[in-house]
Amino acid sequence: MTDLQPAPGYRPCVGVMLLNSQGLVWIGRRADKQNDEGEGHWWQMPQGGIDKGEDSKLAALRELAEETAITATEVIAESRGWYSYDLPEHLIGKSWNGKYRGQTQKWFALRFLGDDNEVNLTPPGHKREFDMWRWAPMGEVLDLIVPFKRGVYEQVIAEFRHLGG
Repeated sequence: MTDLQPAPGYRPCVGVMLLNSQGLVWIGRRADKQNDEGEGHWWQMPQGGIDKGEDSKLAALRELAEETAITATEVIAESRGWYSYDLPEHLIGKSWNGKYRGQTQKWFALRFLGDDNEVNLTPPGHKREFDMWRWAPMGEVLDLIVPFKRGVYEQVIAEFRHLGG
């Protein structure tokens, strides 16, 4: 069962900060078609929606596997609370079929236990989310994220900073 009652108008979601043995963060470059954010310009950590009745930790593991094919992980931390952001006004009513004005996210820090060749950005049966990926220092991630998500990323990085290298 899910552990969240989302605020009306906000999509329940999870985010994953995947850390390698050097404390670097996995980030992927968005593979979206040209949109108001700019094609291929923005990077982010894996994230995605929580299915109805789904536990948030299981949703985080599922989303990571769907977006990257990565399964060799261990959960090392869970955010104390839920973080929310609003879409910019010009995207409200367009994103997520117009159902939400933003997202409410539970974040998980995971340690990557596998090898880099485990990463597959086109796993079978799932929409491609990223066209490139790399490991980045935690402090670099804020400069690469789309501006309307930066507030959430600042909070997540502050909460998980002690886990990085």
